[in-house]
Amino acid sequence: MAAPFSRLLRAFLLRKPYHLISSTQSYTFNAIASRHFHQGRLSPCSVHPTAIVHPDAVLGHGVSIGPFCTVSPFARIGNECQLHAGSHIMGRTELGDNCVLLTGAVVGADIPGQTTLGNHNVIGNYAVVGAKCQDLKYKEGDECFLQIGNNNDIREYTSIHRSSKSIDITVIGDKNLVMGSCHVAHDCKIGSNNIFANGTLLAGHVVVEDYVHTAGSVAVHQFCQIGSYSFIGGGSMISQDVPKYMMVSGSRAELRGLNLEGLRRNGFSALQVREMRKAYQKIFMASDVMNGSFEDRLSQVEKMGELADSEFVLSMVKSVRASFDLGRRGICKFRNWSG
Repeated sequence: MAAPFSRLLRAFLLRKPYHLISSTQSYTFNAIASRHFHQGRLSPCSVHPTAIVHPDAVLGHGVSIGPFCTVSPFARIGNECQLHAGSHIMGRTELGDNCVLLTGAVVGADIPGQTTLGNHNVIGNYAVVGAKCQDLKYKEGDECFLQIGNNNDIREYTSIHRSSKSIDITVIGDKNLVMGSCHVAHDCKIGSNNIFANGTLLAGHVVVEDYVHTAGSVAVHQFCQIGSYSFIGGGSMISQDVPKYMMVSGSRAELRGLNLEGLRRNGFSALQVREMRKAYQKIFMASDVMNGSFEDRLSQVEKMGELADSEFVLSMVKSVRASFDLGRRGICKFRNWSG
């Protein structure tokens, strides 16, 4: 009986060692070739004979390209990058140094524009990063862009799309953990040090600041903004803005108080938390009608002795106010909020 295909493939790969490409020569095998960023004596690249690297692709030194990978003619791959078996770089794509594409990952797309990754990023199994957006207003042939910073861990089956038009860009900052099966749509702006648990879905034009943590299966409506140090409970649907430092949850998410545990973990002092808690209670939990309208309560907090001297309280109030600017969606409602 014939041996299983997987066994035959494994035998073939073991028999065919990787080929080395030095920084001063090119090696051609099944249309494999490369040019290099640098001159001089550098560590060679390794390209498996079943990989297809376009002759115009630019490789840094020490790049490793595994079996059945493809690299486009417009790709620029930084030093010491690793492409695991069956990963692909498409279109005009630039990788910084020490990036890793795990099996099945696809970075870039054969459309106008560019996908740019910084240094030390990991793209998980079968993640698609830099694909064309799903906005029906996108016009074929328009340039679209995605820019990702450094030290991001983008896990398996995640999708991240480029912008919907040439005058905009999808941006992801540094040190973000994007867990499996998340989605970041066109024109989103993601800051740094965020954690998106599995199944977090961000619609177009969403803004997420820094140190935000979402639990699993969270969906965020287009054009919403999520403030720094906030927490979104599992299964929540966010249809309005989440101000800084706050915790929300619910099928139509509501404010549930400050993100006390997140603030503690991120080094906020007990005094700073007490001040923010007092401000939160004054703004959102006022039971006396004499406290006035919602705007009156914001103004009172800004003028209240020690609260007025707290940069974090003022930052929270500013975040709340900004959510009511023209074109913004307002903030998630408090469960017993009458304002």
